[in-house]
Amino acid sequence: MSVVLLAYHEIGYRSLKLLLEREVPVCAVFTHEDSPAEECWFGSVAELAREAGIPTYTPTDINALPWVEAITALAPELLLSVHYRRMVKRPIRRIPRLGSFNLHTSLLPRYRGRCPLNWQLVHGEQSSGVTLHHMVARADAGDIVDQESVPVLADDSALDLYQRLLPAAERLLGRTLEPLLAGTAPRRAQEEELATTFGGRRPEDGRVEWSWPARRIHDLVRAVAPPWPGAFTDTPAGPLQIWRTRLVPPPSAPPTLALGEVWQPTPGETFVQAQGGLVKLEEVLPPPGFVLKSGSMLVRQVRV
Repeated sequence: MSVVLLAYHEIGYRSLKLLLEREVPVCAVFTHEDSPAEECWFGSVAELAREAGIPTYTPTDINALPWVEAITALAPELLLSVHYRRMVKRPIRRIPRLGSFNLHTSLLPRYRGRCPLNWQLVHGEQSSGVTLHHMVARADAGDIVDQESVPVLADDSALDLYQRLLPAAERLLGRTLEPLLAGTAPRRAQEEELATTFGGRRPEDGRVEWSWPARRIHDLVRAVAPPWPGAFTDTPAGPLQIWRTRLVPPPSAPPTLALGEVWQPTPGETFVQAQGGLVKLEEVLPPPGFVLKSGSMLVRQVRV
């Protein structure tokens, strides 16, 4: 029995750690080189694998013929993908006798595709979870092995939710390892009529528009809060970074405000008028020369 693991990020790190603790024979690990543009606050899959003496590779294209041949030569019984950022094509998926499986951070069939964690918060979901599924040609569309759900709290950031998903993923993988290795993993077809698919996100997708409802703004801010690129809004002096907001009643009745207008009812409290409500700014980084004070205006874009 041998397993090929494709993994990255903290969830991949913890999955490899679990396999090592369970003494599952991992014959090779495929992961990614850390990007200089990305804040690497998570555990290194590559370092853990190398410390354990596991051959470790970081190909730019795992589906290239030399890597297909290399994995074929390893003759793994099972392939497991956890937060690996490349689609795995059929020539590799068909190699393991017991199948190829992926761990995805949503309750499939909803939120297939990239950045599921962030998209769930953008859309204000109240529950999330992890799904282990059989890998097929379409991303995250294979039969489900098992799932575990977790609640999403009203002020959760993407990091808050991710940290809640980590133990859920460990529990899920822990209880499914035995049937995976025995070749008896269950399969439940996904309900295609419930499927949603979303693509990647860019830093510029964090732009806040004050013509949006207050809830939509709050959900965007928490969806991309650091260590992700963060939300921002335009000001006459340049972008103002918004790292944390809340939707709370102000201490007193607000005056009539224009969309994007700043109001400070007390020292240290800053609200901004959005469509239909106020957004409280909790953590921000203004551009040089810009002072947040009552009456100042954040540039209002009209995009929906």
